[in-house]
Amino acid sequence: MSKSPGSKPLAGLLVVSMEQAVAAPLCAAKLADAGARVIKIERAEGDFARGYDAACNGLSTYFVWLNRGKESICLDIKAPADKALLERLVGKADVFIQNLAPGAMARAGFGAAELRAKNPRLITVDISGYGEEGEYAGMKAYDLLVQAESGLASVTGRPEGPGRVGVSACDIACGMNAHAAVLEALIERGVTGCGKGIGVSLFDGMADWMNVPLLYFEGTGKEPQRIGLAHPSLCPYGAFETKDGALILISVQNEREWALFAEHFLGDISLIEREGFRRNVDRVANRPMVDAHIAGVFAAMDQDACVAKLARANTAYGFVNNVHGLSQHKALRRVTVETEKGPVAIVAPAARFSDGLRELGAVPALGAHTEAVRAEFAA
Repeated sequence: MSKSPGSKPLAGLLVVSMEQAVAAPLCAAKLADAGARVIKIERAEGDFARGYDAACNGLSTYFVWLNRGKESICLDIKAPADKALLERLVGKADVFIQNLAPGAMARAGFGAAELRAKNPRLITVDISGYGEEGEYAGMKAYDLLVQAESGLASVTGRPEGPGRVGVSACDIACGMNAHAAVLEALIERGVTGCGKGIGVSLFDGMADWMNVPLLYFEGTGKEPQRIGLAHPSLCPYGAFETKDGALILISVQNEREWALFAEHFLGDISLIEREGFRRNVDRVANRPMVDAHIAGVFAAMDQDACVAKLARANTAYGFVNNVHGLSQHKALRRVTVETEKGPVAIVAPAARFSDGLRELGAVPALGAHTEAVRAEFAA
């Protein structure tokens, strides 16, 4: 990869974000990564994600991850002078993002349609839990609540009971959806000259991810089962313990791969014709029998021997790591961001560009840019 700084295609764009927690900050952070100027508006006490933990040099892990490259200003929009400042900021902005309670910004005089009427090139992004309308619009919506409401928790975990996905999946999906929609709206504005309104909710984003379990249920009348480190639609696809205690997860996607696995790893090509083992649908229906047979082969070999045979069979496999394992993973890429407490190495953004790695901006201290922005956008 080139070591020269990557391009910043959104340079020159102004994003104003009335944001807190995860979803909206994630969207804004990705716009900042691409060169947009992002002014983050916080209350006097700050984005409450600043207090989620203090594990990152005394700062919140969430906040450090999601607020790189932004300017932080503290406003009280109930105060006339601060409300007027926000009006001037939004009047010059390309994108306005907010994830306050549904209707809160409209009551304060900053409804999306009204803002776009004043600034036709503006792209507004309203992020909510369940959308701006309907019976659930007024419900408080934090990530785990939406994991439960959307059915995600019901398909996650072990047979004993539902489980939480171990990261804020609903918030992250929502932020990614908002980011993609903003980019689409910017492209459209380049053609039409007009901005548009975008509404994204945590629930809608996770409901979209739940399409396969939903369609499966509606097609069969059966709820997808929780099966831990296995796949409800494919077999063999799961984790098996080796003689020396390692957990190796394998994935067989089709009958060609099954034949290679049976011959070169299990050492029994006749399995491809055996009752209960022939096709994927048969193996899924007889999962306990199939998995037990495979587990016996794994248990007879140590990790290195298993890996050698899996490679010979051209079977997809991976090790079941913990977070310590991730921290030392050979494929892990990191970038350094500056914070008020010193540099922090975070995981690099996923997209890789041919012109090099983009430099990420610093994580702002609370209100660090308030006076400068007040002066710049003075009446």
